[in-house]
Amino acid sequence: MSSFSVQEHVRVKTDIPPGHVRTPYYLRGKSGVVERTLGPFANPEDLAYGIAAQPGQLLRVRFDMAEVWGDAAENPTDILEAEIYAHWLERITDDAT
Repeated sequence: MSSFSVQEHVRVKTDIPPGHVRTPYYLRGKSGVVERTLGPFANPEDLAYGIAAQPGQLLRVRFDMAEVWGDAAENPTDILEAEIYAHWLERITDDAT
């Protein structure tokens, strides 16, 4: 299981798995910063199907509206915060920005 730290730069994976998914589609592929860690919680994507879910790290990630909506952002410097499980995130390294 990946572990992320506060202030770490991350990107939401662009996966499109079938079934119940809790990660907003509009955030997939978008970059943000971990604002805080919220602790381990059972994966709701498994629980939705009655599958025993292992706890996963839930994080609050902060996105700039310009990153999320591009030129269509009404207030590009506003922020959006979303709670996303670690298995949906990937680290952004200096090489991958």
